[in-house]
Amino acid sequence: MFDPIELSSITKDIVCEDNKRKYYRFRAARFYGGIATADCVGCNLRCRFCWAWNVVNNPKKFGDLYTPLQVANKLISIAKKNKYTKLRISGNEPTICKEHLIQLLEHIPSDYLFILETNGLLLSYDTAFVKELSRFSNLHVRVSIKGSNEEEFTLLTGAKGTFFKYQLKALKQLQEYQISFHPAAIELIDIVRLKNKLKQIDASLPSKLEIEPLILYPKIRARLKKHNIELR
Repeated sequence: MFDPIELSSITKDIVCEDNKRKYYRFRAARFYGGIATADCVGCNLRCRFCWAWNVVNNPKKFGDLYTPLQVANKLISIAKKNKYTKLRISGNEPTICKEHLIQLLEHIPSDYLFILETNGLLLSYDTAFVKELSRFSNLHVRVSIKGSNEEEFTLLTGAKGTFFKYQLKALKQLQEYQISFHPAAIELIDIVRLKNKLKQIDASLPSKLEIEPLILYPKIRARLKKHNIELR
């Protein structure tokens, strides 16, 4: 078991340089009805079901450094070409390079919806970070919850179970600063138990929970089997 906050700091030194961040792919994606996507490099969890496992585990090997303006221009270009109105960062964990992310958002025109996909760990205790994010009215945050309790969190991510509560605290932070958000969870976890936890934060949250389907690529299936993770 590892400390994901410590891993965030180690990873930041690899994937962030001044205001630049490593990305390994820019693409048009079908999610959210069509969205321009920048896949970043560097994560602070090691989810057994991760489709980007090779990149997550080899941040030194993958990607190139881009400035916030370069990323914004690439996303907007993809969006215009495909007539999209939504942009996002995906792939790994976008909040690791905080300064880069804030500057990137400053380059996004207000007529685009920017979806920030995150596990929320770094938002849970950094109030200044969350306050900065609250400046952007075109921002929506999708918080991917990685378990329904501490034991399941550790089983699925490899991280210390005590950090499960950080994800729930991130939801509270976003709510407090009135940032648009919704929770999401892979169908692998105990959804009923998670909904009960979400209800304790806000009665409306269980109905907002996005259930993400698990795509069983052969390597993911093998990884789940290795860690004795059973499909529900």
